[in-house]
Amino acid sequence: MKRTDPKSVNQIIDEYLSHEGLTTTVDEQRAAYLWPEVVGHVINRYTTRRYVDKGVLHVYISSAPLKQELSFCRERLTADINAAIGRPVLTGIVIH
Repeated sequence: MKRTDPKSVNQIIDEYLSHEGLTTTVDEQRAAYLWPEVVGHVINRYTTRRYVDKGVLHVYISSAPLKQELSFCRERLTADINAAIGRPVLTGIVIH
């Protein structure tokens, strides 16, 4: 029997998710999970809900002034989350 190069568990999981067509779904969930890391603890305290729908991250903020400030930073936040994931997953962010 011929030996092949060993694969890491991460590579095996990525191959499985890709084969099953779940890569996008997992990456979208990862984008919602990364929101607190990208914006920080203070802003995350005012986040009441977040989810991804069709490549767009929807974030609910309880503070009106913070909501206004974040609406100006949507493009940068989208780029930061995509960079943290390692591939373009989000096409935009909607602040509610």
